[in-house]
Amino acid sequence: MGWTKSDWRAKPRVQMPDYTDAAALEAAEAKLRRYPPLVFAGEARTLRFELAACARGEAFLLQGGDCAESFDQFSADGIRDTFKVMLQMAMVLTFGAKVPVVKVGRMAGQFAKPRSAPTETVDGVELPSYRGDIINDLPFTPEARIPQPSKMLEAYTQAAATLNLLRAFSKGGFADVHQVHSWTLGFTEGPRAAQYRDMASRIQDTLDFMTAAGLTADNNAELSTVDFYTSHESLLLEYEEALTRQDSLTGNWLAGSGHMIWIGDRTRQPDGAHVEFASGVLNPIGLKCGPTTTAEDLKVLMSKLNPENDAGRLTLIARFGAGKVGEHLPRLIETVKAEGANVVWSCDPMHGNTIKSATGYKTRPFHAVLQEVREFFATHREMGTIPGGVHFEMTGADVTECTGGVRAVTEEDLSDRYHTACDPRLNASQSLELAFLVAEELQGLREERQRAAS
Repeated sequence: MGWTKSDWRAKPRVQMPDYTDAAALEAAEAKLRRYPPLVFAGEARTLRFELAACARGEAFLLQGGDCAESFDQFSADGIRDTFKVMLQMAMVLTFGAKVPVVKVGRMAGQFAKPRSAPTETVDGVELPSYRGDIINDLPFTPEARIPQPSKMLEAYTQAAATLNLLRAFSKGGFADVHQVHSWTLGFTEGPRAAQYRDMASRIQDTLDFMTAAGLTADNNAELSTVDFYTSHESLLLEYEEALTRQDSLTGNWLAGSGHMIWIGDRTRQPDGAHVEFASGVLNPIGLKCGPTTTAEDLKVLMSKLNPENDAGRLTLIARFGAGKVGEHLPRLIETVKAEGANVVWSCDPMHGNTIKSATGYKTRPFHAVLQEVREFFATHREMGTIPGGVHFEMTGADVTECTGGVRAVTEEDLSDRYHTACDPRLNASQSLELAFLVAEELQGLREERQRAAS
């Protein structure tokens, strides 16, 4: 009568591999079922509580990280650098919004990627598409593109190591608020970053006042530690099921692979396997909403994924593309209003703005990313609803994958440090610049509300 973690197997499945070695698949799943969960039910419940505050406008969600985590590029420095930029972004957003920022990384589990086609062709040769390191390998050879169940075990090991380091960074003093701001001051020294210096100076004044008042990291742990959560698209359901555990306190089921999971725009079929799996776990759930999301589908999905209408359970992640937000977002907001649904509205300005450059590289123009964010805020302002968060594909590395930004990456620069295995990511300076711009939007929205209240 109740939900079970294997119910998804009876539903239509898309964007998942067909493993050819059934025995190897069962062996990998059996081993994963014996492994400890990567996260715990109490952490997921705390995140739901914090996301409920985002739904009310009392907090703001910052979700960011890799397009697809790589086995080959895995390193402690890479984790540190992305975490560092997330902290910088969060500090800027906190100052602009004057509310806590909920920090959720696309980390420790973002190994599988949906693809626009099941195969790809190079020089007349057709092979299965690369679906992420948890499934197959990037080199364009028949052997590399065969799905290998054992890669799930390697993904688990890397996720566990990533989480271990993130927990050390978040609680071990690395997140000291004064240190984080000192990193940000370095960014504002660039020749085109003058517009951000005023905000950085005001943040510094606030920190100086706190220090003078005796509020330092030495006597206030909240100034030197942060709560940091992980998230990923729950695409490979064999992996997700194997790590699902029953909470001993409540009897509910937890997706033990990450604190938050989301359903992509290609896998949100109301009667599909991915929605079925997500409907039964206690984790916060994200739902990507694109141009093809209909009002009726959204009604069904909200009912299935959040039948109790709990605030913090469901985050709607809008991804339409610059110039298209006004066409699509209002009808979805009206649907949510009509249903009386409690949701967090988050903006993903990355996936709708991917283009192919003249040099042949897939890229995302920074000005288009920025435009979609502004349209997202403007639409919520017009409709009297709450913009609760942002969702970026970014890295702490100095890559050249998205054009534009304060360092003015050009199409000719893309080949310099283009390291992504799938989609282009914002680099550290572009990510921080975007945080300043979002902070300005949040500050303007807060000032408008204060004027209206007075």
